[in-house]
Amino acid sequence: MQKNTWLLASGNAHKLEEFRRLFGPAGIEIQGPADVGGLAEVEETGATFLANATLKATSAARATGRLALADDSGLCVDALDGAPGVRSARFAGEGASDGENRGRLLEQMVGVPQGRRSAHFTCALVLVAPDGRVVAEVEGRTHGQILGEERGEGGFGYDPVFLFDEPGDPARGRSFAELTPAEKDRVSHRGRALGELLERLPQLDLGAQT
Repeated sequence: MQKNTWLLASGNAHKLEEFRRLFGPAGIEIQGPADVGGLAEVEETGATFLANATLKATSAARATGRLALADDSGLCVDALDGAPGVRSARFAGEGASDGENRGRLLEQMVGVPQGRRSAHFTCALVLVAPDGRVVAEVEGRTHGQILGEERGEGGFGYDPVFLFDEPGDPARGRSFAELTPAEKDRVSHRGRALGELLERLPQLDLGAQT
């Protein structure tokens, strides 16, 4: 295997599509768990996004002898003291759908005035060499507001209820679900984290791969 093939330790089809789209121009092929016969489920016991990403990437690298990349990302709402945070995918309970998670969030935000609906998305990325060494860890963040109802047909997760609100950006004033894939890649927490990782790539020691 060449150094331009990385294993993404995530079974989320939407994330796999985003990673392939973002890394493709850099000549990096992103493979998923299905390409290696599956990966064991990793319990996300970390208290931070970075800790959980490290758990997932390290487990995948050690199990497969591959260069493994993992992300942990979520939505942090100021009025909810940072929730759902690391429990973003399970906000409405274990196995909850995206729609159920959004529904619970909107319920908890009922009555919160416009000036107190600030939130941000965070994405932590960790790249682990085949020998288990953490060779890179980065974080990206995007700021916005929580809408009172869903807007847009694109995206996934909390995208329809997250209003991008960073001053001076032409995408400001639309939900993540209303942005084109190219627009979202440019301003999203994941796009920013991947951009930083790619900038650091020439200096990274990726180690031997099999």
